[in-house]
Amino acid sequence: MAELTTLARPYAKAVFDAAQDQNAVDQWDQALAFAAQVAADQEVKNILANPGLSEQRKAELFADCFEEPLPEALRNFLLILAENKRLALLPYVSSLFRLFRADLDKSVHLTIDTAFELGADERQKLIDALSKKLERKVELETAVDQSLIGGVIVRTGDLVIDASVRGKLARMARALGS
Repeated sequence: MAELTTLARPYAKAVFDAAQDQNAVDQWDQALAFAAQVAADQEVKNILANPGLSEQRKAELFADCFEEPLPEALRNFLLILAENKRLALLPYVSSLFRLFRADLDKSVHLTIDTAFELGADERQKLIDALSKKLERKVELETAVDQSLIGGVIVRTGDLVIDASVRGKLARMARALGS
């Protein structure tokens, strides 16, 4: 997966820069998110893997999945991806585009696993504390995992902070075992 992200990065950066120049970051974000969903569909994956279809035809079939006619810039982007046999990278391009956008907006999406359901006040205090610490607007998604015993696990992108009781016990067991 890291290799595919590496391949997708220059395309994502180029399309993000173009979207900024056009003041169309929202439109590109939505279009790429939809294109990523289309590219992730198994039938579409089969079409993209078909060696009997030209890359131009694959791009046309891909563009036909959109309900409305595509803006010329997006159609050209799909053609470039197709010519380079990179249409399958669209989910990674979309994901990277969202990261570039979050950096521009000074925001971060965090997923937090807790041992118990957070109340509205606790949730807001956590958002405020993380916003201050990270100097970013925090979008928080929470999930309950009772196996944590206590504490939290925070995830964003590749970063995982395990401050759970279960994690601490596991680290202690490894330390004692060595």
